[in-house]
Amino acid sequence: MATALLDTAPAVHAHSPTRPAARSTSAFALAAIATVVVSCFLAGWAPLGFSIVTVFLFAGPHNWLEARYMLTRMPARWGPLTIYFSLGIAGVVGLSLSMVALHWLAAWLEIGDSSYLTVVACWNTALVAWIVVLGLLRSRQNPRRNWLWLVPLAFLLVALNWLRPLSWSLALVYLHPLVALWFLDREVGRMRPAWRSAYRGCLLLVPACMAMLWLKLAGNADLPGSDWLSQQIAAHAGGDLIHNVSTHFLVSAHTFLEMLHYGVWVVAIPLISVRAAPWQLNNVPLARHSKLWRGAIVGAIGIGAVVMVGLWLGFLADYPLTRDIYFTVAIFHVLAEVPFLLRLL
Repeated sequence: MATALLDTAPAVHAHSPTRPAARSTSAFALAAIATVVVSCFLAGWAPLGFSIVTVFLFAGPHNWLEARYMLTRMPARWGPLTIYFSLGIAGVVGLSLSMVALHWLAAWLEIGDSSYLTVVACWNTALVAWIVVLGLLRSRQNPRRNWLWLVPLAFLLVALNWLRPLSWSLALVYLHPLVALWFLDREVGRMRPAWRSAYRGCLLLVPACMAMLWLKLAGNADLPGSDWLSQQIAAHAGGDLIHNVSTHFLVSAHTFLEMLHYGVWVVAIPLISVRAAPWQLNNVPLARHSKLWRGAIVGAIGIGAVVMVGLWLGFLADYPLTRDIYFTVAIFHVLAEVPFLLRLL
């Protein structure tokens, strides 16, 4: 009998359901590690070229796919969430339009430095207030949260903002790519909970790579190039604000984080969470609300595809100008992430 049991044991183990799960977790972890390591290497080795290529390839598609994901998270009927989503949409539109207007009017009217800093500080204050109000509204929704600590935190952030408004704004540039990793963590936990420990372990590579880039590049000479595009890329990474730090490191660090951001929205979340082609609407609640809503969503997806193609054509025609316009209006998708992230917490 003992021999018979030993003979049957391998067959039972071979059909264990844990083996496919373990293999999928390992494959996911290896893909995540490879993405982080390769992105870090390319960002450190050729920061300007890598930045140009990644923005050209992924800027348009990642916005399109991110909007597609958010459609799946918008309920068909808002009900008690009406105030929350109305405030969220109003904040995204109002803050985005005011930021775009500030960018262009400052150059057109030649606003002085002190006046410009005051306006930027006011915009940052409005942003903090909007996020805090959304957070407090979210805390009253199921599952309920005790988020009253957001109020004193908001006062602290506003005070820091008025001390260094441009530095505060630059912090958003570096923090924004990390928000995508937060979205992915929530989606992995919801759709693939067996992967979550592996994913969080892989996240430790991100600060490790940033530290490696710092040790290798922070003391280097600035990146060469006096052309508009090179100066534009360096300025967006904080080259005009952060002194005594090589622009080689700044551009490399920002490009590395942006590549992770693009990888999450273009590859990871569509495969893990959306599980549908961008033009398929079976998992979009609003599309089931009525024929009118379905038509509006189809139109929005179609317009998004046209804008994406137009962005590629613009990059081919005049890359520096198109990049400048894109990063000016990209504040729309940055702010749009806030209400949906709060809903996931």
